[in-house]
Amino acid sequence: MLQQTQVKTVIPYYQRFMQQFPDIISLANAPQDEVLHLWTGLGYYARARNLHKAAQIVRDQFAGQFPDSVENIQALPGIGRSTAGAILSLACQQHHPILDGNVKRILCRCFQVDGWPGQTRVQKALWSLAEKLTPKQRCGDFNQAMMDLGASLCSRSKPQCSQCPLQTQCLSCLNDTIKQYPNPKPKKNKPVKKTCLLILCNENGDILLEKRPQQGIWGGLWSFPQCQNCQDKAELKSWLESHHYQTCGPVQKLPEFRHTFSHYHLDITPLQIQVKIPPIVMDDNRFLWYSLSKPLKLGLPGPITKLISQLDAGP
Repeated sequence: MLQQTQVKTVIPYYQRFMQQFPDIISLANAPQDEVLHLWTGLGYYARARNLHKAAQIVRDQFAGQFPDSVENIQALPGIGRSTAGAILSLACQQHHPILDGNVKRILCRCFQVDGWPGQTRVQKALWSLAEKLTPKQRCGDFNQAMMDLGASLCSRSKPQCSQCPLQTQCLSCLNDTIKQYPNPKPKKNKPVKKTCLLILCNENGDILLEKRPQQGIWGGLWSFPQCQNCQDKAELKSWLESHHYQTCGPVQKLPEFRHTFSHYHLDITPLQIQVKIPPIVMDDNRFLWYSLSKPLKLGLPGPITKLISQLDAGP
């Protein structure tokens, strides 16, 4: 949960998650929808899917006992070198360096490491520094202290250098170049994509949700059906007919909004449409009618949750 997310945001999610899944087996045995439901709002949902898969691998291949070797841990979905190092140093008192965002920032400033930390060349230089600096004794304490230092005094903005224990050794502090490090990510204009979300409401007041593929944006989550250009009346009619839906009211266009992903902007046009329940049986694994009065525990993307809450609130 702490990958790419701040501690203050994570805490309530973590508490609910641990209450529901107090051990590996309970997490491994849970349906994916239940796991994603508790993750709703944290974003980067691949982390939740990977965590769920990792628990199942530990259950099936390691008899429910979490592995304690760096090779076996890094082989689990979603765990890279730094996360494996953090687990083994903090939980198992093994000697392993880490390189999370906080540690990268400290090293870049202390040693004036030029280049964006996401570049391979810079990553190698930072790992080399981390390996040299991480002590053999109390490695876990050292790693925790580095993460805490980066999250507090050596923060991204407004670092408190006058209180930092490294101020006499930090080259950026000594040379008054703190604002230059770490070097920012090279700016790149994000492309803009467009889509329509179809909010199909039946005569019972339920709304249709579609489960997205496991891979890709919002993987494994439930969303409104998408149509690339359903503002075009002919295309919308074609989509509805191909899915056996008959409208029983006007199409209502809701306010457009933009949702930004890590690598592109998505401009979304929601269309609310009253339809009759089709006579054919739907694929329950792909579609379901979602009751606003008795909501199911499903994994929903943030924008979908907001739209549903607006529908639930009524006029």
